[in-house]
Amino acid sequence: MVTTDTTITPIAPIDLASQYLRLKNDIDGRIAAVLSHGRFILGPEVESFEREIAEFCGARHAVGVSSGRDALVIALWAHGIGAGDAVFVPSFTFAATAGAVVSAGASPVFVDVDPDGFLMAPDDLVRAIERTAEAGRLRPKAVMPVDLFGIPADYPAIGPIAEAHGLAVIADAAQSVGGSLGGRAVGALAPITATSFFPTKPLGAYGDGGCLLTDDDSMASLFRSIRVHGQEGDERQQRKGMTGRLDTMQAAILQAKLAVFPDELDARERVARAYDAGFGDIVTAPHRPDGTRSAWAQYTIKSDRRDAIAAALAAAGVTARVYYRYGAHLHEGFREYSDGPGSLPVTEGLAHRVLSLPMHPYLTDAEIDRVIAIVRQAAG
Repeated sequence: MVTTDTTITPIAPIDLASQYLRLKNDIDGRIAAVLSHGRFILGPEVESFEREIAEFCGARHAVGVSSGRDALVIALWAHGIGAGDAVFVPSFTFAATAGAVVSAGASPVFVDVDPDGFLMAPDDLVRAIERTAEAGRLRPKAVMPVDLFGIPADYPAIGPIAEAHGLAVIADAAQSVGGSLGGRAVGALAPITATSFFPTKPLGAYGDGGCLLTDDDSMASLFRSIRVHGQEGDERQQRKGMTGRLDTMQAAILQAKLAVFPDELDARERVARAYDAGFGDIVTAPHRPDGTRSAWAQYTIKSDRRDAIAAALAAAGVTARVYYRYGAHLHEGFREYSDGPGSLPVTEGLAHRVLSLPMHPYLTDAEIDRVIAIVRQAAG
């Protein structure tokens, strides 16, 4: 039986308290400004933050919305995707990706991932597209790669595949703002990028929030209309819409956090490199393709002794988490869209081997060393 020694200072997966102490004066002042002007819905901070995050990501437009999942749904609606349409998504990710497709009325088609980087496998994407087209039940319409754990998907490979089959590309970058590939920032790697500002993300608010990034003027206008009930111009509803706006208070908080985000990204990279060096080959460290910078939403190792490592960490007061215990194709809510167990072998194999360790900019050297020592002992 595993017991936790309560006299040991715990190490949490993230540390929002330390971040707040660093930013307290700025965040408190920005919140006070919102309370003073009282424009709580689409106030001036929303537009300011949209400009700032668009510039940071190298995109022409940023449209703040209510959550990462709503960002995906808005992007799908803007493409006219709905009933009878197929959207290709990786199974090894959070359920919101496939869930957004279902919310749009379309059908998710699950794709396996590569065993090293956990990202959508281009060769399996081709297989899934061809198989769906041959079956003739669904119209292939879009591919939605996921930038898992902070690392961008293989857009240089996925883009040409999508173009060859007439598919839109919508990047699910809920975990990867701050990352880059080939010198281009997340937000400029796909025609449309959706992200989340959930509090645990590398750039997180103090509640739900998200945004859409694009260089397409027409798409940006559609996003802005859909997020406000489908209204446009004279305020009549012109199209299907939702209540999907980024809250002014959250935008103000995000402005404060964005100011220190580059420094926090550097700190996350420092933690990742320390883990790399400390683990050696005792576990499999996260794979980073050449030319890639991770935003380090998670530092996810692989080991056949995953459960023993997790138990040892828990006993020592260190919280590690498994993302993900089940591929989305094995979730009960997606059963009608799935070919069942055995259909995506890489995803199903990873679910038994992955473990995400504490990862945030405020980990101390002593805490990092402690995590490394526990992992090495349990894995060895």
